[in-house]
Parts: sequence; C-alpha cells; structure tokens
Amino acid sequence: MKAIFDKISIRNSKLLTQTYSTSFSAGIRFLAPRFQNPIYAIYGFVRLADEIVDSFHGFPKAELLEELKADTYTAIDRGISTNPILNSFQDVVNTYQIDRSSIEIFLKSMEMDLFQYEYDQKGYEEYILGSAEVVGLMCLRVFTEGNTAMYDELKPYAMKLGSAFQKINFLRDFKADKDGLGRMYFPQLQYKGFDEQTKREIEMDIFQDFEMGYEGIKKLPKDARFGVYVAYIYYSRLLNVIMKLPAKTILEERVRISDNQKFALFFGSYLRHSFNLL
Repeated sequence: MKAIFDKISIRNSKLLTQTYSTSFSAGIRFLAPRFQNPIYAIYGFVRLADEIVDSFHGFPKAELLEELKADTYTAIDRGISTNPILNSFQDVVNTYQIDRSSIEIFLKSMEMDLFQYEYDQKGYEEYILGSAEVVGLMCLRVFTEGNTAMYDELKPYAMKLGSAFQKINFLRDFKADKDGLGRMYFPQLQYKGFDEQTKREIEMDIFQDFEMGYEGIKKLPKDARFGVYVAYIYYSRLLNVIMKLPAKTILEERVRISDNQKFALFFGSYLRHSFNLL
C-alpha cells in the first residue's frame, strides 16, 4: 500500500531535518500536530538541495542538482516518487497548492551557490529571495490552509522573517562560508572588509527584518504561531550573541548557543505563549 511508503517518506524527511537542524526541529515540535509533517517535508527537500551544493564535494554537484530539479517536477506531476524526500515534498506541494514558481526560485538560488561566490546588492537580494523568503512562503501555504486572503496578508511578513533567519545564518557561518566554500554573501564585502562598521550595518538590516517578521508572527493562526515564535526567539538570541562579539571573532569561529541556553529559551517562550504575552 502506498500509505505505508508515505509514512516511510515523511519519517525520512523528519530524520533529515532533525539530523541537520536541532533548533529548527524544536520549533516544528511546537506546531500543531497537523502542521508538523508538512513542514518536515518542506525542510527535508530544502535541506537535500542545500547539501548537494554545500557538502557533496568531489561529486558532480551541478549534475546532481539538475537531476534533483527534474525529479522534483516529475514527482509533483505524478503525485509520487521513489525518492522518499521528494515523495513527501510532492504531497505537500499538491495538497497545499504551493506555487511552482516558489520552487523554481528556490532551486535557482541553489544553482547560484555552485557558480557565484561574491554578491552585489542585486545578486544578494535574489539569493535571499530564493534561499529563504520563498521557503517561508511555502510554509505559509501550509499554515494558512487554503485561506488565500490570509496568505496574501501575511506574505510580506513571512518573507522578512525568512530573510532575517538567513542573514543570521550568514553571520553565524561566516568563517565556514568564506574559508571552506569561498563564498561571501554580503554585498558590502565587495568594496570593504568585514569590520565593526560593516558588521553593525548588517545587524541593523537584520533587526529591521525581524521587527516586521515579528508583527507577522502575531497574525499567524494560533496553531502555527507558537512554533514559529520559538524559531524567532532562538534566532533573536543568536543575533544578540553575535552583536556582542567583535567582528574579528565572527571571522574566526562559528557562533553557537548551548543546549542549556536553548532549553531556557524554549521554556521562556512556552511561558509567554501560555500567558498570551506573545
């Protein structure tokens, strides 16, 4: 029965998510149960594409990504795939009517990672759109459950929140991206180094995205709000840690939050949510 394979498929998507991102997985666990598997399916697909360009060194990345792209569209059109990650993703795409254009824009950003290593402002904005903002829109399709008016209202907020998350990832992973992959995403770095002033400019840009993203969280359906809020709190804390560090430290090491700190953040978030302080 296909239902058995569908269960196996979503378990694979969940395992992929939990293995690569414990923090994001924690946020998913705070969503209403009906939202959890669809978000695992989206993130599993996104992570699979991301790993092709980020970690499949020594293999034909461009060919593998092109194959994934073709297999993704085939899975969506057929309503099935023998690839468990794609099988669970196509189910979510077809169930929640996720825009094909969002998938195309996302995969385009993955292609950019193969060939582009420095970004001007236009390229930076294009990459953020594909790698983060449209992923937020995919999740929003799930949360709004076919309510087009709500989706249209919340769309700009979801994009800003996704943008903030991605930019914080860039700061957190600055050393690995620069030294390990040869990438420099921030356009300011084309004409000046990563110093205290540049760092501050980037942080203020993220802060503005976060302010708008938070307003959108408050407008989300209740069953989705807390899980997204947990992710927001984690990234807010991560940004605060980064802001207190000198630029030199960002260049030399990856910023982390301990498991104990994460637990405290999640517990505090739960209390605020329980008392309607969100």
